[in-house]
Amino acid sequence: MLPLEGIKVVSLEQAVAAPFASRQLADLGARVIKIERPKVGDFARYYDQTVNGMSSHFVWLNRSKESLTLDLKADSGKTLFTDLVKDADVVIQNLAPGAMNRLGFSHQELHDINDALIICNISGYGSYGSYVSKKAYDLLIQCEAGVLSITGTEDAPSKAGISVADIAAGMYAYSGILSSIIKRSQTGKGDVLDISMLEALGEWMGYPMYYSMYGDTEPKRTGAQHATIYPYGPFPTQSGETVFFAIQNEREWTNFCKKVLNQPDLATDDRYNSNSKRVENKEPLKLIIEQALQQRNLDEVMQDLEDNKIANAQLKNMNQFADHQQLKERERWMDVETPVGNIKSLLPPAIQNKQDMKLSPIPDIGQHTRQILGELNLTEAKIDQLKAEHII
Repeated sequence: MLPLEGIKVVSLEQAVAAPFASRQLADLGARVIKIERPKVGDFARYYDQTVNGMSSHFVWLNRSKESLTLDLKADSGKTLFTDLVKDADVVIQNLAPGAMNRLGFSHQELHDINDALIICNISGYGSYGSYVSKKAYDLLIQCEAGVLSITGTEDAPSKAGISVADIAAGMYAYSGILSSIIKRSQTGKGDVLDISMLEALGEWMGYPMYYSMYGDTEPKRTGAQHATIYPYGPFPTQSGETVFFAIQNEREWTNFCKKVLNQPDLATDDRYNSNSKRVENKEPLKLIIEQALQQRNLDEVMQDLEDNKIANAQLKNMNQFADHQQLKERERWMDVETPVGNIKSLLPPAIQNKQDMKLSPIPDIGQHTRQILGELNLTEAKIDQLKAEHII
């Protein structure tokens, strides 16, 4: 039995945050019914066409779900949604702020239908406050949470390369729902979760926030280097490839100077014999390290660092990551069915093998509509009528 087998999730979801949360529930065995707009579906289906004609975002976020098209603005659509949630365990939604209330499905109205329902709302800024109606996209939340103030170079801020605000919100929605399921097993009552992208990403900003609040100075943007430890970051090698490594203590610094740079006197140089001095004199030290490493190729440098137990990594691109030796050796890849053929996907981090998860195809728009409505005792004639009226 999978951990969430028997749990029914109805998700009014789009883009990244809510689909990320519901996909993880689906991975653990929950039945996830994804409600999409008739004909057009989740707009994330059309972000790009790079995965055999499908969107890279969509295939990442939507395996093992059932797709039901439904117009919730129509009375008959609202009736069908009501019937769906009568025996549901969880409702997730990341529609525009206030949309659920306007549709007639406020928290109270949903709990009047099913008082054991766990309701999870995901939004940019939360369900109240002066920012409640402000539009929120990932980059904008990264701005508001201060991520761009500490990311990038001294000359220019930079956003994170992935949707960290959406992912953070999806992760806290996922863990919050799991906690609420446990709580409900004791109380028998449902719950309401109000997940804000700003607050979710804000939780990840703890270190720079405390550093600024109590240190009376803002962390500097240092590119790929560490703001307060040196050497820690990227260095070019002979072949033009980049090695990253991190010196964490004085023992490692001494070993690095003696056995990697072959410059033992550098370890005791008064300018560099403590981390604070190395940070203070970063520029001349950077030149010394670069001149030494650019005489050697990447593999040699990485082997020396590894032999001397100095943490290191190669700067890999996405294709190199997909071909990562460690992922192969741990058998972390699996095949996922899609409407355009099988694609490769990584196993979720907490799952040891694909037998421990639910793995079913990524759905086409409305692929499961007839099946789901049939379970609600609608006849084929009624379903045909709803389709003709563009309700489904």
